[in-house]
Amino acid sequence: MAAPSAKRKVMDWDGVRVFLAVARQGSLRAAGRALGLSQPTIARRLAEFEATFGGPTLFDRLPEGAHLNAAGQRLVAAAESVEQAMLTLERRRAAVAPALTGTVRVAAGECAAGFLARCLSGATTAPLPSGITLELMQSLQPANLLRREADLALRHQPPKSGDYYVAKLGTFAVAVYRRRGEEADAWVAYTEEQSQSRMHDPARWVQRYVEETKGTVALRSPSLLMHAEAIRAGTGRGVLPCYVGDAHPVLERLTAPIPELAATYWMVVHRDLRRAPCVRAAIDWVRRAFAEQRDVIAGDA
Repeated sequence: MAAPSAKRKVMDWDGVRVFLAVARQGSLRAAGRALGLSQPTIARRLAEFEATFGGPTLFDRLPEGAHLNAAGQRLVAAAESVEQAMLTLERRRAAVAPALTGTVRVAAGECAAGFLARCLSGATTAPLPSGITLELMQSLQPANLLRREADLALRHQPPKSGDYYVAKLGTFAVAVYRRRGEEADAWVAYTEEQSQSRMHDPARWVQRYVEETKGTVALRSPSLLMHAEAIRAGTGRGVLPCYVGDAHPVLERLTAPIPELAATYWMVVHRDLRRAPCVRAAIDWVRRAFAEQRDVIAGDA
C-alpha cells in the first residue's frame, strides 16, 4: 500500500500581500500599519507564507527590522505579478458591484480634505447618496491607486502616465489673515522643516517674508487647523486658504490672494474603478462641489 502523501500547503493572496508589505516597509510593525493588521497577525501570515516554500525563511530578522535574504529577493518579481493580477480583479469586481452603498476612500491634503468635509453638510445642489460613506485620508506620501490605498485622489499635479481618469477640479486661493481689530504683528508659521521644503509653498513663503521684514514668529505648527485656530485667537497673522479665512467672521483678510500660493487640484481615479457605482457617484459629487463653490475657493465670494 502506498504511503499517504503529505498535505500540500496552499498559498493564498493574503500571504503574498503580507510578504510584499514586509519587503517594502522593512519591518513587521510597519507592514501591519500599512495593511491595517496587528503585528502578531503579520508574523503569523508571514510564517505561513514562508512555510509554503518548505525551505529557509525569506527574511533576515535583525534588530533594526526584517530584510529580504537571497531566497526572498528571488520571489519579489513573481509576487508583484500576482499582486497586479489580484488588484486588477479586485478593481473590476468593485466596478460591477450594483449597490450604491459603501465607503469611498479619498486621499487629499488638509486643504482639499477640509473643503470636502464642509461640503458634505449640503453645500451642493445634489448631495452625495446617503448610502455612501466618504473616508478622507491624509498621508505624507501620495496614495498608491494601483494598490487601492485609496479609491480616488486629489493631487496638485496630474499623473504623467498610467491608466487613470483625470479631471481638473479648481484652484484654491490663499491670502494673509489676522483676527479682526488685532495688531497681530507676529506670524503663525509652519515648522522649520516645512519652511525649507520645496514641496510646501506656503511654508516657504511665510518664512521668506518673516526673514525679509525681520518679523517674529509666535507659533510654528504643521497643521492648517492649528494655524486657523491660532490666527482666530489673535496669536498672530498667517496664510490661510480663502475658503477658510473668509468663512470666519472674526478674521479679516490683509492681502489679495497671493498668486504664487494658489493651489490647483486634479482628481485622479483608476479607470477600472471609475465604473464602480459608489466611486462614480463620488466623482460626480466632488466635481459638482468644486464647480458650485468656485467663487468661494477662489476668494471671490
